[in-house]
Amino acid sequence: MANFLLVHGAWHGGWCWQRVVQALAREGNRVHAVTLTGLGERAHLLSPAITLETHVQDVAGALEAEEMDGVVLAVHSYAGMIGTAIADRLGPRLRHLVYVDAVVPRPGESWSSTHARAVREARLASAAASAAFALAVPDPDNYGLDADDYRWVKRRLTPQPGHCYQAPLDFDPARVAAVPRTFVNCTAPALPTIDAIRPRMADPGFWGGAWRGGGGARVVELATGHDPMVSRPAELAAILSGCA
Repeated sequence: MANFLLVHGAWHGGWCWQRVVQALAREGNRVHAVTLTGLGERAHLLSPAITLETHVQDVAGALEAEEMDGVVLAVHSYAGMIGTAIADRLGPRLRHLVYVDAVVPRPGESWSSTHARAVREARLASAAASAAFALAVPDPDNYGLDADDYRWVKRRLTPQPGHCYQAPLDFDPARVAAVPRTFVNCTAPALPTIDAIRPRMADPGFWGGAWRGGGGARVVELATGHDPMVSRPAELAAILSGCA
């Protein structure tokens, strides 16, 4: 039996992991899918007070409440910021950190740092127009989903707390690199806002060379879109099981 903690990306909720949860649970594992404050079934808590640190504490709190150690922590998309913070602060509690088509920041970067200027401006404009300072829900038409899954995902997405978007994260790369890491690279289609992250995985100088040091790192490709927990749940579950 292994322990898995799954963290969704922006606009999503713990609901997006349900197929992966079922696959891992059938193998006898303990699996918990976190829903971040202000999203999913916690969308009624959306407010301008939510920050990146709120979401980091959501995940740290889940580790405590579930009394999990030796955890495989899987973080999707925006939640790469959160997973990096957890590895920096609570690394000894993790067995493996899995970035699922996720942001892998440099120290001092924010989720928005690698986005095109037009993307940043459009998202911040949508937040400024919202009473809750929330990023408007995007159309998941470039996630590579079939028609049924597209409709299922689209109707469940909720506005994203906007103050998470430009919040910088300071961390020690050496501490994060002490945790074994896997980057799941979703390539068909590749989401443009993750494109600037992908070359980092092959850069021997990334994190000052620490990415390839410490606990070790690898890249696994999946020929699917940005939501593999929906489009390829069995394959993603198998990758996560291998990390345990």
